[in-house]
Amino acid sequence: MNRNILYLAIGVLVAAVAVVGYQLYKERQKPSGIEINIGKGGISIEEK
Repeated sequence: MNRNILYLAIGVLVAAVAVVGYQLYKERQKPSGIEINIGKGGISIEEK
């Protein structure tokens, strides 16, 4: 029983590290600069 709990805890930690790593990767992939949108509501400029 104790060994199963240990494996479960290790699996949860590995999954958490994978999720955090993926989120950091996606955050770094976001473009930086300025985004300009022209639509029915007019022009919007956002700094990224």
